[in-house]
Amino acid sequence: MSQGNKMTGGDAIVQSLIRNGVDTLFGIPGVQTYGLFDALQRNQKRIRVITPRHEQTTAYMAMGYAKSTGRIGAFSVVPGPGILNTTAALCTAYGASAPVLGITGQVPSEYIGKGMGHLHELPDQLATLRTLTKWSARIEHTSQVPEVMHSAFRQLQSGRPRPVVVEMPWEIFTATAPVTPIEPPAVYPQPEIDLDLIVQAAALLKKAHNPLIMVGSGAQHAAPEVQALAEQLQAPVVSWRGGRGIVSDEHPLGLTCAAGFKRWAETDVVIGIGSRLEMMWFRWPDLGRQRQLINIDIDPVQMVRLKPAVGIVGDAARASRGLLEEIRRHEGARPSRTEEFLAVKTRTHAEIQKITPHVQYLDAIRKVLPRDGFFVEEICQAGFTSFYGFPVYQPRTYVTAGHQGTLGYGFPTALGVKVGNPDKCVVSITGDGGFLFGLQDLITAAQYRINLVVVVFNNSAYGNVYRDQQRLFERRTIGSELSNPDFIKLAESFGIAGERVHAPAQLAQALERAFAADAPALIEVPIDKDQETPPWEFLMPTPSV
Repeated sequence: MSQGNKMTGGDAIVQSLIRNGVDTLFGIPGVQTYGLFDALQRNQKRIRVITPRHEQTTAYMAMGYAKSTGRIGAFSVVPGPGILNTTAALCTAYGASAPVLGITGQVPSEYIGKGMGHLHELPDQLATLRTLTKWSARIEHTSQVPEVMHSAFRQLQSGRPRPVVVEMPWEIFTATAPVTPIEPPAVYPQPEIDLDLIVQAAALLKKAHNPLIMVGSGAQHAAPEVQALAEQLQAPVVSWRGGRGIVSDEHPLGLTCAAGFKRWAETDVVIGIGSRLEMMWFRWPDLGRQRQLINIDIDPVQMVRLKPAVGIVGDAARASRGLLEEIRRHEGARPSRTEEFLAVKTRTHAEIQKITPHVQYLDAIRKVLPRDGFFVEEICQAGFTSFYGFPVYQPRTYVTAGHQGTLGYGFPTALGVKVGNPDKCVVSITGDGGFLFGLQDLITAAQYRINLVVVVFNNSAYGNVYRDQQRLFERRTIGSELSNPDFIKLAESFGIAGERVHAPAQLAQALERAFAADAPALIEVPIDKDQETPPWEFLMPTPSV
């Protein structure tokens, strides 16, 4: 407890969270962090604590909260096996550039580095965490809390957002010392943009006949600036997954990856904005054409990795706005290409209908999910298809694992999405295999009234593995066919409504009922794994597509 300017380590951390705008923490208390959770208990009016049933879920929920809101998602677990249970979520948040703050304990100070086998001791926990985070540090004395936490928040809110973790020895959570708070700045500093590079990029674009913009999660906050730049250039805006919704799929210039590839052969200049540009260097064949790259990214290392013709280090919104202003200084509006791009979109929409039954099921979800509702994909056949087969209309409403492709992340992440957006509809789609990684947290949804809908596409398989084994190994399969519980009885045992549907129209009706009930719900969609059409021709296209 606090005493004048003296307080415990746990209280000091909680006060730092409050000063920095954290209003929710996902956590499971344990002996090393009792002091933190006692401080949280005494500040329940300021910070809500949600306790799921697996440590991995604490970090996944923090990631879902962060990705869908743009605010910091916070979690806390015990050290050793506790923090190790969160590492799949940490590496996913790292890959997906999510601002996630982890708080964990440590063995007592006198035992750190001794290797004596104290409870939950790791050989070097901090070194382990530093391989999975942007920044990690230890708080060794209560008086250090404001300074270390200030550094943590600076890392979270400047540069490329990625997870950070702070650890504190067991006894410091309850140790009392004088504490001097540090007020957070109104705005954290961002890199200054090199205006000479803006001029160079504009000059390159002046000569471009078919520019194309690729966006990633680093541009989610820059939707108005990206759309204005695209409209000025009459350039299509394409995203792989992290950038979906930055320009609406209803906009003539908003193209999915499937439609965007049809413009690739003619593209002469690519503008990457907040994206790793995975399509450019991995997914799409180069078709024998030289293309110039203008790259806008807040991470300077991306310029070294991608070696663009013009590399602009800076915030996506500021840099896009600066580039647009420079272009407008030298040229007027370009002729509209709306009809041309609408024709591409129409043709692509017709072509992807062959990816049965998942395009049709995704259409049913889109029909019912409100425009501002959230869709959380998962590593399953419907999830892969959704990269191009599920229309997205607003930034942040399509939540993805990014390049980690983390099986089982979807449902627990969607719980965090719903917590961060309690008044919005949230749909989590998942396969049967991935769902069973985290099904225990159905009880978390029930206990805390986290009213999302999870749609389980049940093909009794790890579908990609099953198909690849059959295709590549003379139809020999091992470990890819699954036995499953009765998902409806399972949901009901957790006190959650369950329903099984067998057609897209039935799924739409079931979703309408679930949204109207405003309660957690599970909908199972049985799928014949031998009747699914693989989604990959539109994800790894060939020149004939």
